Amino acid sequence: MAKAFHEIRDSIHVFIRLSSDERKVLDSPPFQRLRHIHQLALTYLVYPGATHKRFDHSLGVIELAGRAYDVVTENINSEVKEMLPDISDPLKRVYWRSALRMAGLCHDLGHLPFSHAAEKELLPAGWSHEKLTADIIRSEMMQPIWDEMKLKPDDIVKLALGPKEATDLKFSRWETILSEIIVGDAFGVDRMDYLLRDSHHIGVPYGRFDHYRLIDTLRILPQAPPDKTGSPKELFLGVDAGGIHSAEALMLARYFMFSQVYFHPVRRIYDIHLKDFLKETLTEGMFPTDISQLLLITDNEETAKLFAAFRNPLEKGHLTARRIICRKHFRKLWERNPRDFEINPLAGDYIFKAAQARFGPDEFRYDLHIPEIGAPDFPVRLSDGQIVSSLSISKTLADLPVPVVDYVFCNPDILAEAKSWLKDNHDQIIQPKGEEEGDE
Repeated sequence: MAKAFHEIRDSIHVFIRLSSDERKVLDSPPFQRLRHIHQLALTYLVYPGATHKRFDHSLGVIELAGRAYDVVTENINSEVKEMLPDISDPLKRVYWRSALRMAGLCHDLGHLPFSHAAEKELLPAGWSHEKLTADIIRSEMMQPIWDEMKLKPDDIVKLALGPKEATDLKFSRWETILSEIIVGDAFGVDRMDYLLRDSHHIGVPYGRFDHYRLIDTLRILPQAPPDKTGSPKELFLGVDAGGIHSAEALMLARYFMFSQVYFHPVRRIYDIHLKDFLKETLTEGMFPTDISQLLLITDNEETAKLFAAFRNPLEKGHLTARRIICRKHFRKLWERNPRDFEINPLAGDYIFKAAQARFGPDEFRYDLHIPEIGAPDFPVRLSDGQIVSSLSISKTLADLPVPVVDYVFCNPDILAEAKSWLKDNHDQIIQPKGEEEGDE
């Protein structure tokens, strides 16, 4: 007799259990490909333990998605039940639980080699890893599995991507809430798992938080404060009051992981060099968008090309490959600081352009990124039943800072000379145009 479920050991969640049908998705070629896509690109060159893969992470997301679904569907009051009739239908509850778990398992199927490091500039306009994920979920190779599980591919796409990405689909209120369990800004289990997993493998404490308590207090709640216009109330994923500190810990974990790990300057410059190499060596400087071609490409193939280019000075991308493999990466010349920012918020751009004019355009790289990761506003249910805004009761969340990337990197061969030049000319360079000292 076949096993009812299969257990997989996991470094974060101890055991991850899959049904026999879910195991077929795991065994499919698109999912097995994720064994060969690093979660954090070349971060292992900075933090040696960061060798974990999208495969591991996706297993973690299905585990947390199932837990979160069980909690929120078992803790719903009569008002919310009336607004979400699917919850009261036992067959629909089973269906959507399965669809949500598959969305968690499949949400990263479309990632390019090296994950996010390679994406934005290496796909044609209008394409993203989310769009590729949708194409894979809807593909002929996956359809027999969905038929056997009696799942609609579009339902899995909705929950895996959410309304912001699956713009070709219409979402019900219920589907929108379920997608928040996977990709939500506040309590998406995708984020929960990558913070816990990245922190564990890198060997830093910053990404840890009490995810058990947080998931146990998740609730589907009406908006806060209640709508007074007469419009129907909206529903959001929120927490009971007992989970607010765990929610704060999650948001702080994200802030610290971005500021201390993801935005580490050496990690960032490796991403830049990697993108430079791929632009030089890919056909037309882009990854294919045809999934039959994309599924043949992993980190392994591109890493082999990287070493081949390093060994042969005549190969495309040789110099960039040498920078990566021999750790000859560009070094930090300047980073954002309060004094420079007060004088000119564009100080980094000014320094970058002035340095290029002085030493040559290929000797510098500029890295500016301001992520939208401020604390989201979500409903909190107090012990007396009152629904309030998280930002109204948590100063920690209301005042959470946003980490910023603002670096100018320099070829190490001229770094000393560039530093001396910048020291001598710094104040003049960063003066806003038209406001230099002496101008009227």
